[in-house]
Amino acid sequence: MERVYLSLGSNIDRERHLCAGLDALKDRFGRLTLSPVYESEAVGFDGDPFFNLVVGINTDLGVGDLSRIIKAIEDANGRVRNGPKFSGRTLDIDILTYGSHVGIIDGIEIPRDEILKHAFVLLPLANIAADELHPVCHKSYAKLWTEFDKSAQSLWLTTLPWPSVAAL
Repeated sequence: MERVYLSLGSNIDRERHLCAGLDALKDRFGRLTLSPVYESEAVGFDGDPFFNLVVGINTDLGVGDLSRIIKAIEDANGRVRNGPKFSGRTLDIDILTYGSHVGIIDGIEIPRDEILKHAFVLLPLANIAADELHPVCHKSYAKLWTEFDKSAQSLWLTTLPWPSVAAL
């Protein structure tokens, strides 16, 4: 069983798509560990603000099978795959880490480099996995957050009308 962290984001009908994504993940994987939800400006393009959070799951699935399930959840939420790389998203789910594995696994880079690049990924990951170590730089996510240039991107704590973490 591997501990996996996923990032979820949406800037199109944000609450509906994130809640639907969380429902699908809970139905498939059971207990979820949820970070707080943060609102942030779009990165790389002019667009509506995003809601972002990180979800922890446990799974026996390999990276490729997990990726196929995630893509199906995105597709069920109207994800458009033929548009520009930096554009609005109904639902974006990325595998951030897969246990302590490192490298290209089933065509997917593990850990995802966005962890070290974007506040909207690192802060929610630090919220729920503060003492866990990044599998490449071997620093805790809490330490990485304290070292992160927080002036690069602003985040605002927000809420999502989904069952509380305590209820999961």
